[in-house]
Amino acid sequence: MDLPDLMIIVATTRTGGVGPAIADWFNDKALTHGRFTPRTVNLAELALPFMDEPNHPRLGRYTHQHTRDWSDQVAASDAFVFVMPEYNHGFNAPLKNAIDFLHQEWARKPVGFVSYGGVAGGTRAVQMIKPVVSCLQMVPVTDAVAVPFVQNCLDEHGRMKPSEIHDGAATTLLDGLARWTAALRQP
Repeated sequence: MDLPDLMIIVATTRTGGVGPAIADWFNDKALTHGRFTPRTVNLAELALPFMDEPNHPRLGRYTHQHTRDWSDQVAASDAFVFVMPEYNHGFNAPLKNAIDFLHQEWARKPVGFVSYGGVAGGTRAVQMIKPVVSCLQMVPVTDAVAVPFVQNCLDEHGRMKPSEIHDGAATTLLDGLARWTAALRQP
């Protein structure tokens, strides 16, 4: 049986943001975990415009190629991890926009969270996004990775230098994501 496809979404679109470094680290963790085929999608590179479809996403009648391409990527994924910053105690607009472009493609799939920021490590943003993903019938995994004081967790080259706590939390998140993915893939 093929390994489930895990889409790791880098939510930040800010130039010089640390999301890609954290996503690279998490992608490596997912590879060594061995229960997923991970791939990373960077919303900055995806460059979705602000929601521009004339029809409600629930209908799946997409008129723009960028939406059809995004739909194909999300539909092909079995699970998700949002690598997300916290801005003003919430999650960022590009992530909300990327979620709102689609509807059925997200349903009945688990989602995990790797958040980062200042003292709270993005945990307030994670709590705010859970009702959004639940509304789309996604299953938010309880265990998460929080990276407080994110600048202190980067090396001189801008790469993530995880602590044992980060590595342990990532393994726990991946274990939970694997259990939910297996349960939700059952016919």
